[in-house]
Amino acid sequence: MKEGHTALAVALEYTKPDAPRVTAIGRGELARRIVELADSNGVPISQRLELAVALSRLDLDQEIPLDLYRAVAEVLIYVLRIAGEIR
Repeated sequence: MKEGHTALAVALEYTKPDAPRVTAIGRGELARRIVELADSNGVPISQRLELAVALSRLDLDQEIPLDLYRAVAEVLIYVLRIAGEIR
């Protein structure tokens, strides 16, 4: 990826007890806007292209499938650490 260029962005929402679900998918300019909105709202951003590619194949508002739970759980742990909710 070029500096300042985001090729792909996927946003997730997680509300217990449901599984995380895809709330936005964008490429190019739309991806840049998703990242910009997340950043301006204090939403932690994880850069895991392979996971983003897998998640981008899902439908909007679709819960993540079982085979992606582990990878998404790692991202959620990262986000919770940044937020100071876990050590």
